[in-house]
Amino acid sequence: MSQISENKQRLIKNTLYLYARMLVLMIIGLFTSRVILNSLGEVDFGLINVVGGITAMFGFLNGCLGAATSRFITFELGRNDYVALNKVFNAALVVHIMIAIIIVILGETVGLWFFYNKMVIPEERLGASMFVYQLSVLGTPIFLSQVPYNATLIAHENMKIYAYFTLVDGILKLVNAYLIFISPMDKMVFYASLTFIESLACLVFYRIYCIRHYSETSIKICKDKKLYKSMFSYAGSDLIGQLAGLAQGDGLNLLLNTFFGPVVNAARGIAYQVQGHVGKFSGGFMTAVKPQIIKSYAAGDIDGMLKLVKQGACFSFYLMLMIALPVCLESKQLLTWWLGKYPAHTESFLILIIIFCLINTWKESRGTALHATGKLLLSNVTVGICMCLAFPISYIFLKLGGVPESVFVAAIISIFLSDIIGVFVLRHYIRFSIPNYLLAVHIRCICVAVLACSVSYFVYDKILEPGVFRVILNAVISIIMVGVASITIGMDKSMRNKMVSIVAHKFTRIKDKFYK
Repeated sequence: MSQISENKQRLIKNTLYLYARMLVLMIIGLFTSRVILNSLGEVDFGLINVVGGITAMFGFLNGCLGAATSRFITFELGRNDYVALNKVFNAALVVHIMIAIIIVILGETVGLWFFYNKMVIPEERLGASMFVYQLSVLGTPIFLSQVPYNATLIAHENMKIYAYFTLVDGILKLVNAYLIFISPMDKMVFYASLTFIESLACLVFYRIYCIRHYSETSIKICKDKKLYKSMFSYAGSDLIGQLAGLAQGDGLNLLLNTFFGPVVNAARGIAYQVQGHVGKFSGGFMTAVKPQIIKSYAAGDIDGMLKLVKQGACFSFYLMLMIALPVCLESKQLLTWWLGKYPAHTESFLILIIIFCLINTWKESRGTALHATGKLLLSNVTVGICMCLAFPISYIFLKLGGVPESVFVAAIISIFLSDIIGVFVLRHYIRFSIPNYLLAVHIRCICVAVLACSVSYFVYDKILEPGVFRVILNAVISIIMVGVASITIGMDKSMRNKMVSIVAHKFTRIKDKFYK
C-alpha cells in the first residue's frame, strides 16, 4: 500500500474517531449546560465564564508557545528524527513551566487589580468570584505543563486515545452537573472546584499514557540554546496573532462585562457553548488533517500540502454549515427546548458567533500551512493587527451607546478582512495562484452557503408553522442541500470524481457482504 493511501486511510479513521467522540460529547454538553445554568443562575453562570477570562488574558503567552510546541514536534516527527523530537519535547516542557510562573505572577498582581477595579461583580458574590479566580491561577502551572504531552499525542495522530480521554472528560462533566444539582454548598464555588479536579484527573491520564507509549516524552535536560532560541523566535513571531485571538475572545467578554454586567456574559457563555458543539463538526476534521499538512511540508510535498489546505478549508466549512444552518434558523426554538428560560441577547449572540466561526474555518487550514513554514512574522503583523481592531472598534461602538451585538459585528468584519489578507501572506512564502485559491475556497464556500440558505430559509419562513416537525424538516433539508451544493458546486472535478468513487466502492462492499 502506498504512503499516500495509508495517509488517506489514517485521516478517515481519525476523523471517524473524533466524530464519534463529538456526538457523545455534544449530547452530554447540552444536558450539563442546562443543569449548570439552572443550578448556578444567570449571574453566577456569567461570572464563572468571565472571571476565568482574566487569567486567560495572560494565557496568550502560553498560546504562542503552545503553537510552537505543536509545530516543532509534528515537524520532527514528519522527518522521523526521534533524537531531535526528544530535545524539542524537553525544551518545550521547560519553556511552558517558565511561562506558567510568569502568568501566576501577572495573575496575582495585574489580574487582581483588574478584578477589583474594572469588573462588574455583585458585592454578595465577590468572595465566591475571588475563589474561582484563585483556582484559575492555581491551575495555570499544572495545566500548562501538559501542553507538550497533548501536542505529542496529536502529532502521532493517535485520535482513538484522544477520543477516549475526551469521552471520559465528558462523562466526568455529567457527574459534576449532578453533584452541583444536589450540593448544599455555594454552587459556584463547588462547580469551580469540581471542574478543577476533573481537569486535573484527565491531565494525569494523558501524561501517564504518553510516558508509557512515546519514548520522546522521557525527561532529559535539554541544553540546546539554538533550539530554545528557535522556539522563542517562532513563538515571538506568533505573539500578535495570539493577541488578536485574545482581543476577539476573552477581551470582548471582559468588555461586555464592563459595559453590561454578568447577565450578558451568561448570554455569551451559552452562545459559545452551542457554537462549541457546532464547531466540533469541522474542528474534528481539522484536528485530523493538521498533522498531515505539516508532515507534507516537512517531506517537501508542497503541492500535496496546498491540496490538503484547500480541501481542509472547504470541508471544514461544509461540515460546520450542515449543523450551523438549522441551528441559526431554529435558534429560538432550540434554546427554548434546551434551557427553557435563557438570558436576553442569547439568540442574536449565537447567530453572530456562528457566522464568525464559519469564516474562521478558512483560517484554520491556511494557518496550519503558515505554521508549517515557521515564518509567522508577516502573517501576524498584518493579519493579527486587522483582527485586533475588533477590540478598539467594539469599545468605540459601546461608548457611543451601541448594543451588545455590535462587538460581534466588529469581530465578523475583522475576521473576514484578515482572512483575505492572510491568503496574500501565504502566497508570499509559497507559490500558488491567488485567484485560483479564492475560487477554490472562498467563492465555492459562499456559493454553497447562499444556495443552501436560500432553500432552507424558504422552508422556515413560508411553508411550516414553528414546531418539532419544522425543526426536523429544516435539519434534514439543510444537510441535504449543503451536501448537494458541496458536491455540485463546492468541489472541483477531480474531488467530485473521487467522492463518487469512494461512495460507489462502499456500496459495492456492502452489497457483496449482503449477498454472501
